[in-house]
Amino acid sequence: MTSPTSPHTNDIIIDIAHLRTQFGRTVIHQDLNLQIQRGEIFSIVGGSGSGKTVLMRQMLGLETPKRGAIKVFGEDIHGPEKQHLPHLRRRSGMLFQHGALYSALNVIENVAQPLRELGVLPESLIMDVAYLKLHMSGIGFEHAKKMPSDLSGGMIKRIALARAIALDPELLFLDEPTAGLDPDSSDSFVSLIQSLHQSLRLTVVMVTHDLDTLFALSSRIGVIADKRMIAVGNAQEVVQVPHPFIQTYFRGGRGLRAMEVLQSNMHNTSNTADSNTGVHYGK
Repeated sequence: MTSPTSPHTNDIIIDIAHLRTQFGRTVIHQDLNLQIQRGEIFSIVGGSGSGKTVLMRQMLGLETPKRGAIKVFGEDIHGPEKQHLPHLRRRSGMLFQHGALYSALNVIENVAQPLRELGVLPESLIMDVAYLKLHMSGIGFEHAKKMPSDLSGGMIKRIALARAIALDPELLFLDEPTAGLDPDSSDSFVSLIQSLHQSLRLTVVMVTHDLDTLFALSSRIGVIADKRMIAVGNAQEVVQVPHPFIQTYFRGGRGLRAMEVLQSNMHNTSNTADSNTGVHYGK
């Protein structure tokens, strides 16, 4: 999906302005600004302690910033009127780093849980939808009655993804989606995310430290350093930013190897890259 050079307000799914995150005397984010557009896969990277996952949790309304505004679908989710939060969360899905499946529920019950919490669907339809989401995530029906303790790491990720898309969200959050997976499983999971992104017309926000996953999936990348977004742009643009963190992160051995993969796939991603607004440097 392409985005216009100057996005209209309706094309902005998440709008973050002058964000300050502080725990005690420790400031994590200072005057952080960001806009995420409809239909893109936006990836957030940064060093340890830079507040990547905290920022994602704030977008979900699970944590509250010290100052600033976060608008999701045009609603200030940390404003005084919070009655809209349940509705906004139903329009979003979340894949946690380790899957976070309910250990006491089997596979199909895990996927059905958000549908049951909705409280409006008959049981027969709940199970039909749950089986459909498992199928979409590449999990065979023969695994539906297994317990999480009987599953491999790759299967846990896929089942957690099936649960994340159970309510047909418009916005999908991914926290380290390929962490802990072997290379083959990681490649397969990346392909699954790409397929679901296209077929479900999702907007995806991803936190990852894996450069192969980052370059394979991202429409745009936001880099957090010095408590702010120091650069936002597509991969080819961001790696050119002359900031010490970016040069170390992207120009090391792992980064250069991942960049080779990016270059080989540039023809397939050029339409997305050309449509973006170009690199943005944080002030």
